[in-house]
Amino acid sequence: MRRAPVVRPAARAAEFIAQDAIHEPAHDARLWDLRVRRDAAARGVHEWERLRDLASKIREHTLGRLDAYLEEFEHNAERKGIRVHWARDAGEHNRIVFDIFRARGVTEVVKSKSMLQEECGMTPFLEERGIRVTETDLGERIQQLDGQPPGHIVMPAIHKTRADIARLFAREIGSDAGNDDPRYLTESMRRSLRERFLAAGACMTGANFAVAGTGAFVVCTNEGNADLGASLPPLHVASIGIEKIVPRTEHLGVLVRLLSRSALGSPITRYTSHFAGPRRGGEMHVVLVDNGRSRLLGREEFRRSLKCIRCGACMNTCPVFRHSGGLAYGSIYSGPIGAILGPAMDERKFRELPFHSTLCGSCTQVCPVKVDISDQILAWRRVLSAGAQTPLLRRQAVRTAGRILGSPKILRAVTKAGRRLLAGAPRILAGSRLLSPWTQHRDLPPAPRRSFREWYLDERKGRGTKQP
Repeated sequence: MRRAPVVRPAARAAEFIAQDAIHEPAHDARLWDLRVRRDAAARGVHEWERLRDLASKIREHTLGRLDAYLEEFEHNAERKGIRVHWARDAGEHNRIVFDIFRARGVTEVVKSKSMLQEECGMTPFLEERGIRVTETDLGERIQQLDGQPPGHIVMPAIHKTRADIARLFAREIGSDAGNDDPRYLTESMRRSLRERFLAAGACMTGANFAVAGTGAFVVCTNEGNADLGASLPPLHVASIGIEKIVPRTEHLGVLVRLLSRSALGSPITRYTSHFAGPRRGGEMHVVLVDNGRSRLLGREEFRRSLKCIRCGACMNTCPVFRHSGGLAYGSIYSGPIGAILGPAMDERKFRELPFHSTLCGSCTQVCPVKVDISDQILAWRRVLSAGAQTPLLRRQAVRTAGRILGSPKILRAVTKAGRRLLAGAPRILAGSRLLSPWTQHRDLPPAPRRSFREWYLDERKGRGTKQP
């Protein structure tokens, strides 16, 4: 079996940046605006940090008793008439879903946004077997029409401009290519999708949360597409990752208060829909999916990433993500959280993702459930380096840096020599095919005359203070 090629996020980011002078700065500005809104929303809730603490503890508690809560959810859901299935991996999930549709003669499906279904490659699997799947979330539909995966967990098409979307809609659904008014574009897509909703034999959704104590699951949207999809066809199938369980409804209230404020800076999503059983005359199925989550749960250094509630706040604040675009990561889960989940799914394919980070820690600061994202990215670097998954040159450079930083005497000597070389370094770097990517996008600052340590010692001498 041929292995998937290693994803090279730096090369993909360079393509995004180089396409024109519009997309990268617009992407950066939009996401930073969401970070600013998130901060304002957090300041408006006096107990914000207490909510984060509670949310973190709820998620930790649930993961520690996940088996019991999953069984409780199954029991309560089946009491409400929901058929519960278990899938060990993506292939089993897709086969379960296909068998449900085939048994009922379904050939047309409308789908609400689900990162898990993207993770499982469900849409191409079904379409290869004669079932047409239509994304009904506006951003996901844009990406589907353009043949691209989502570029963000919450806003799949955030990397596109209105002009991009106008041209795409003109090509795919016959709208006016010269009209990029958001209302016009949205209405054009609404008309295009309406016939798909009416023709569908089944609806598919994911779930933001599933409540063990009630057997219900919750879908949060801003467009109402999940509600419409679940109301029209007689069959509703929901794919739910096993980590989405919460113990009780009161715990759900804590997480919902944090979700939209962290994602968009808004108090709550416009639709927070609770599905507690099939509608009259209809069917409802839930597929609980593992797909590597149990394995991740067993890894002490990475299990905390399963606390993630998929708000996207870490992406909105990340300087690397904002300037490189979500498609640079080559993974369904991009940004800082993707740098953890990617290698967990395929260590070889996504081995570069943990190095696509500044480790500035901003992602950890904004996470509503206090996932220590930057620490886990660093932990993945250690794992990948120890397993020889990183290039030899990088491993040697890290070892050399470790020796230099571990010896004050060597560090002082290297620092002194480095300052003397720094004046000519930009020209040297610019001429190097190996190092030139750094100098293509930035200038090195002028070298200081003295290091901080030299300045500090000189100051102490001038005051007549004994040197340490």
